[in-house]
Amino acid sequence: MTSHGYAQRVLLGLAAAVVVLAGIHGARGVLGPLALGAVVTVIVHPIRFPLERRGWPRWAATSTVVVTGWLVVVAIVGLCAYAIAQFASMVVDYRPELQAALDDLMSWLASVGLDSTATDAASRAVDPANLVSFAASLGSSVLAVAGALFVVFAYVLFMSADGARYARADEVYGSERAVTLERTARYTSGVRRYYVVSATFGAIVAVLDGLALWWLGVPAPVVWAILAFVTNFIPNVGFVIGLIPPAILGLVVGGWPMMLAVIAVYCVVNVVLQVLVQPKFVSDAVDLSLTLSFVSVTFWTFVIGPIGAILSIPMTLLVRALFLEPDPSVRWLRWLSGDNTAVPVTTVEERDLVDVAEEPGA
Repeated sequence: MTSHGYAQRVLLGLAAAVVVLAGIHGARGVLGPLALGAVVTVIVHPIRFPLERRGWPRWAATSTVVVTGWLVVVAIVGLCAYAIAQFASMVVDYRPELQAALDDLMSWLASVGLDSTATDAASRAVDPANLVSFAASLGSSVLAVAGALFVVFAYVLFMSADGARYARADEVYGSERAVTLERTARYTSGVRRYYVVSATFGAIVAVLDGLALWWLGVPAPVVWAILAFVTNFIPNVGFVIGLIPPAILGLVVGGWPMMLAVIAVYCVVNVVLQVLVQPKFVSDAVDLSLTLSFVSVTFWTFVIGPIGAILSIPMTLLVRALFLEPDPSVRWLRWLSGDNTAVPVTTVEERDLVDVAEEPGA
């Protein structure tokens, strides 16, 4: 293929991607719950296999998968809603103390010579009314997901029922569609490993943060431990979201020393585990580079809404499985994305496949 033809192919591909992503963004109210239902179904699907091996009827195993998936969705939404509601309630309860802390902050910033623009920005950042609005906006996002629970439940129900049939795909089309089935199995296995790693580290972080906050005397340490667990499913930046409420309450209850102590605890525990250690395990579990994992959060949050932050890794893996893995000519892109199985072409047969894929009419 000539350089001109290659450039034309790249430009057409980028243009098509923009159109598709614009359509997904416009339909995010429909596709967000669909993606959540699909990921939950992928996570709980293996439950059926040990049950069927023990002689359970297929309908009973499917029912167990469905109920487990529903419980997972309810737990996620319930924990988020509870933590946000508690934060909003505490902001209202501690509003006088917050206002006093804000006034002290403004006086200190003015004393060190910062101009009015900087002090106004800091004032808006920690203003109690803005904090309540921030909590309300997060709550509205959770309520939007909660309002779509019926749709998500329906997706989990139907996908779990279909999953019982699709589990026989190896028997029916094993020889004819072996590559596709292997790619699908690799994707679903990667999604499950990712959430197992995230849940494990999230539980460790939640326990350590909760104990530290309890020892420091920050109000409602259990709530912030729950928030730390939930935000751990947001790669790299989740700990910052989980830090804001306890840090603000630490400022109100114990002043700057307690706030700095809370920040120090989160930096030691969360940065070491979530930012330095966990991404290595995640990248090993799903073969995804650290940079791409980080970028995925912002990208999918923009495309499909807040739920995209939690689903960012599975969505990125899906795009790679659909558009990069079937094409031998873009193995280098797979390798750049973190896929260590994307080795260079070494055999004559593989080179022939690459040549065919790169032909203008292919």
